[in-house]
Amino acid sequence: VQLQASGGGLVQAGSSLRLSCAGSGRTFSNDNMGWFRQAPGNEREFVAAIKRIRTVYGDSVKGRFTISRDSTSVYLQMNSLKPEDTAVYYCAADPNPALAPTKVLSRYEYWGQGTQVTVSS
Repeated sequence: VQLQASGGGLVQAGSSLRLSCAGSGRTFSNDNMGWFRQAPGNEREFVAAIKRIRTVYGDSVKGRFTISRDSTSVYLQMNSLKPEDTAVYYCAADPNPALAPTKVLSRYEYWGQGTQVTVSS
């Protein structure tokens, strides 16, 4: 079972990036899929999650980031990037049958390797 995150990079403040996360080894289509991020010295922080068509966002990214998915991948469109968005971004899958997408990190059982996003001022 593998989640492969990609799309990170170095951009200037105000720019956009689109992260992708492709799953393999099992079916993720019914899972709650989430994005988290971790900056050096900080705890891993919830960014966004999607379960079917329901979405939830962290307060710091609401209105700027959009999570979406198709049958095999989950995406994170990041607009109006700020230097404080700099972090390693991880995708994750929560196979719990609960209906709502979750912010709770411990619910996620499968994790990707992370992709670095660096936003310069």
